[in-house]
Amino acid sequence: MDTRKNVEVCYTPGEYEYFKGEYDLIVVIDVLRATSAICAAFENGIRSIIPVATIEEAQDYKDRGFLVGAERKGQIVEGFDFGNSPYSYMNEDFIGKDVVLSTTNGTKALSIASDAETVVVGSLLNLDALCEWLENQDKNILCLCSGWQDKFNLEDTICAGAICDYLINTGKYTSNEDSSIAAKYLYLSAWVNPLGYLKSSSHRRRLKNLDLNEDIKYCLTPNQTRVVPILRDGKLVKI
Repeated sequence: MDTRKNVEVCYTPGEYEYFKGEYDLIVVIDVLRATSAICAAFENGIRSIIPVATIEEAQDYKDRGFLVGAERKGQIVEGFDFGNSPYSYMNEDFIGKDVVLSTTNGTKALSIASDAETVVVGSLLNLDALCEWLENQDKNILCLCSGWQDKFNLEDTICAGAICDYLINTGKYTSNEDSSIAAKYLYLSAWVNPLGYLKSSSHRRRLKNLDLNEDIKYCLTPNQTRVVPILRDGKLVKI
């Protein structure tokens, strides 16, 4: 009898309905930039992050005195002081604070997945720590890529493929979906030079046009933190 658990990849939040209910643990991935910013925030001492899907929710928190970041299409939303640049969270004023965040893709994916038993945040920044933690969970795992406005993107899929490859190699997990197999082989072909491979990706070009090159380099540099954020009672906290 095969006792291995499944690890699979969903390319966009719009496809989540096809996977919903089959997985106990969801890894939400938005490499450029929401989940990378979230990992950077915890690495730099933030107490919790409250992810919200809409600007209206973000504004409500701001009106109540919270620190609130909001981003749409790569830019800070008018009326908010910061967006989803990881560098925004490397700020002593945020240490020990609760911060609210709304982004184009990542917080939407977190909201969609929030009814799952366990939801954690994945990025290239915490890749090894996350994989080592996942290995011992003994649960069916879905890597939910945030994509770009419900469209496939390269960087999230490569990150998901890296997670699949690691877990399958432990012998404790298997993948059956073509999306997962494709993500794994995309990762294997890209990992020799991920920065070069992603040079022409649509979202990297989009952010480059917004003069966000430093964000790109930071978010695409693996294993800068051992932090694994987890969603508990509507808040992301460190495991």
